[in-house]
Order: sequence, then C-alpha cells, then structure tokens
Amino acid sequence: MPVYWLNDNDVRFPPLEYAMPDGLLAIGGDLSVKRLLGAYKCGIFPWYNATEPIMWWSPDPRLVLFPDKLHVAKSMRTYFNNNTFQLSYNHAFEEVMTACGEISRKNQDGTWIHQDLVDAYVRLHKAGFAHSVEVWKNSRLVGGLYGIAIGKVFFGESMFAHLPNASKFGFISLVKKLAQLNFKLIDCQQETPHLKSLGAELLDRNVFVQILQENDKKFSHEKLKLD
Repeated sequence: MPVYWLNDNDVRFPPLEYAMPDGLLAIGGDLSVKRLLGAYKCGIFPWYNATEPIMWWSPDPRLVLFPDKLHVAKSMRTYFNNNTFQLSYNHAFEEVMTACGEISRKNQDGTWIHQDLVDAYVRLHKAGFAHSVEVWKNSRLVGGLYGIAIGKVFFGESMFAHLPNASKFGFISLVKKLAQLNFKLIDCQQETPHLKSLGAELLDRNVFVQILQENDKKFSHEKLKLD
C-alpha cells in the first residue's frame, strides 16, 4: 500500500488502518498547532530527520503506562528519600527539548529533534499543551522530559539524563503527579526495556484509540497545570 501524502490545506489524517507495518501512516503537511493537536488526538505523532519530509506514525501495538501501574524499583526510592535531585515543571522547556536532541542513543544516527520540531513544540508549549519536567542538581539541569497533554492523556515524547537515574526520577515524579490529577493514560509510543521496567505495557492500537476518543469527548477542554 502506498504511503498517504497529506494536503497542506487539509489537517485531516487518513484512517489508521492505512499505516504501514512499521507504523508509518502519512508524509507531508506541516507542524502547525492545529495539525499537531489533531494528530495526537488520533494517536499519531511526527518523527523524522531534518533532511526528510515530515513523517507521521501510529505504531501497533502501542506502549502505554496506566498511572496506577507505575513500578518504582527499591533502588529508585532512595533518590526520593534523600533529596538527591530537585524537580520543576515548565521552567526550561526549550532547554529540555534541546538536551533530549543532544543525547546519543543506541541504533540512532543523529537526532530527530531538530530546530523545526523544537520551534513547533515551543508553540505548543506557549499554547498550554506541551510540558516539560526538569531535574536539577546543584542548580544544574541534569535530566528531564517533555510531552503533550490533552485532556487526561499525556503523550510522552523524549527524555534525557546527564546523571544516572535523573530521567527516571523525572518520569516517576510526573507519573505520580498525573495520577493525583486522575490522568487515564501515558502514551510512551514505542517499546523500550527502560519504560517497560517502570510498568509500561503494550496495548492494541484499536483499544488505545478508543481511550483517546473517550478522552476527547470528556476532557479535551481541560488543560494540564503542573506549576
């Protein structure tokens, strides 16, 4: 099946069943706030290198974390008990994104977090939909993550750590916060041992989309406030 090319003047996406086996659904379009929000609401996200056209993905199955299934290893509890790190929300969004893009990752050449994406997600941040978690030690940014919140679903995008377990500390802290706010789901996108160790599990895409549709009906008017 050929890959669907998006119309620049139409922010709609093709049905998810048109996705390739690897999850690639469509190519083209833009990174406007309207298109990005429409994509996330449907279970679609952009992922591409700076030299490529915009690529839109919807893998099946989907890695997700239900907040009440968060697993915190005993080794991590000491970081919370002895104030190893300090935490903040939305204080350094662009710095977190940039740091995520600079981290070397296994089986990846270069980074997919390039300036066009940074600019697009900064616009989402200013619109109140994109959020960052910052982890500090001695006033130095040593870890963090960012993602998109729509209603009661958080779509995780990327994380980084300059010190061991700094990103885990930020992620666990965020999940606990979202659980207090009655969030239903955290989208982790693709399967990794790191996220599965924290309680993430694979979910059939149809079930995932049903959750998103229910979220859109009930909670899409709500904006996450972490500060």
